[in-house]
Amino acid sequence: QVQLVQSGGGSVQAGGSLKLSCVASGSFFSTCRMAWYRQVPGKERELVSSIGRDGTSYYEDSVKGRFAISHDRAKNTAYLVMNNLKTEDTAVYVCEADLQIVSSLPTCLKYQGQGTQVTVSS
Repeated sequence: QVQLVQSGGGSVQAGGSLKLSCVASGSFFSTCRMAWYRQVPGKERELVSSIGRDGTSYYEDSVKGRFAISHDRAKNTAYLVMNNLKTEDTAVYVCEADLQIVSSLPTCLKYQGQGTQVTVSS
């Protein structure tokens, strides 16, 4: 069974930095995409950043230049480094992985981590 386990997060003052990690464990063939979403009560879930199989990355406009996503394939771990944090970055951050389970089936299945709270105070 595939499982995503997140770590990192916590509370920080505005201008500070945090690093989130997401480890994929279990049996799968390859990673199609890793992504970080964030959720604020009363608002829609927002895609913060993603990185594809070819290394192409995406960033939501408000985090460009402040956040950096990376994926260590050898460790099956994705990271989100968040710098110059702002109060509006406060949210629950959820890791999502699109995984190809077996080589014979190109379909990528979605898995989610347990979520981690990031709180930025002024």
